[in-house]
Amino acid sequence: MERYVINGGTCLRGEVEISGAKNAAVAIIPAALMVEGVCVIENMPQISDTEMLLTILRELGAKIRFLNRSTVEIDCTSVRMQDAPYDLMRKIRASYYLIGAMLARFGHAKTTMPGGCNFGVRPIDQHIKGMTALGADVDIKNGFVYADTRDGKLHGARIYLDKVSVGATMNIILAATLAQGRTIIENAAREPHIVDLANFLNSMGADIRGAGTDTVKINGVEKLHGGSYAIIPDQIEAGTYMVAAAATGGEVLIKNVIPRHLECISAKLRETGTIVSEYGDAVLVKGASNLRKVNVKTLPYPGFPTDMQPPIAALLCVANGTSVITEGVYDNRFKYVNELRKMGAEIQVDGRVAVIEGGRRLTGAPVLACDLRAGAAMVIAGMVAQGTTVIEDVHYIERGYENFVGKLNALGADIRIVDFAEPGSGKEKIISIG
Repeated sequence: MERYVINGGTCLRGEVEISGAKNAAVAIIPAALMVEGVCVIENMPQISDTEMLLTILRELGAKIRFLNRSTVEIDCTSVRMQDAPYDLMRKIRASYYLIGAMLARFGHAKTTMPGGCNFGVRPIDQHIKGMTALGADVDIKNGFVYADTRDGKLHGARIYLDKVSVGATMNIILAATLAQGRTIIENAAREPHIVDLANFLNSMGADIRGAGTDTVKINGVEKLHGGSYAIIPDQIEAGTYMVAAAATGGEVLIKNVIPRHLECISAKLRETGTIVSEYGDAVLVKGASNLRKVNVKTLPYPGFPTDMQPPIAALLCVANGTSVITEGVYDNRFKYVNELRKMGAEIQVDGRVAVIEGGRRLTGAPVLACDLRAGAAMVIAGMVAQGTTVIEDVHYIERGYENFVGKLNALGADIRIVDFAEPGSGKEKIISIG
């Protein structure tokens, strides 16, 4: 029942620290299941997705403790194969990484179909293709994925992905790490979090080469040992604050980033007239007084990220001119458009293409966070709009942004988290002002 209440018209100024990458963490946590020893993982983002995955490992028998706010110690030495908690697994997309990790560790796996945000079909056919090539029999029944090795062990194979898939690339890397022989993944995805997963596994004794290119080679090893590792900064969280600074006409120094990972976002913001200056581990974003239209097409890395599509759409609603967004990854990622229309945006959608007539004045309204990144778009629109915006279903936002409200308020936003604990009573309780 929590909602965000945003008073718009504020300008973001100051500094913000970026947390660890969600999309890396949700694969690295299952990867810890394969390690015989203690893993110390630094820069762990404090978000609901990582909390649920850590709870799943704990239910499987892992020993987990936080050494500080962002450093977690995981010991899966005594873990034994058993059913993972269904209610938790069905809530997150990353539950499918347990297929590769469990197959590698135990020779069999049982997980739910992927959950998480509902913005299009999330097929796992490429995951299944990879596991089958490695020597597993995979079956889907009653909402569960069952996988078993044919002789108790996975075997290296050459696997060509029919389409570039981040999830399948990472899942196959997990499974192949402890397989016998060499695995070669062709047409692999190249995202930074794939490189981070490979680096984590290599630091624990794996032999993975070529991560970040379209051909990844994995020489299977007998076992993984414990060690320490720090997760990379979150590319999408950083990009969201960059867009928020530009949309509000602010000036924000975004720290703890890898500027190279943000180049595709920086390039598009510069096209709008926004000034983006890069430093060693930070970027400074200065918004323009008159934002210009741009055309955006989402593509696999190093192209413009699909996860940044909703946030930049919110910005383009107030940019001058007609902008076109083409979604090149998912079939149905424009559900949030109706929410922006409630705020006065003029957007037409035809399949995978959205045409935005910019330069409109947005006004506050009650809206929904349709999914994680759509929720971030609603927050940006609410900060730009005149008046008050109330966002429901904010649990989606908290899946991927650590202390989002607190960080934005520290930059000058006016956002409250309100708990409407008594539906229909008209009563509300402010539980946080960030």
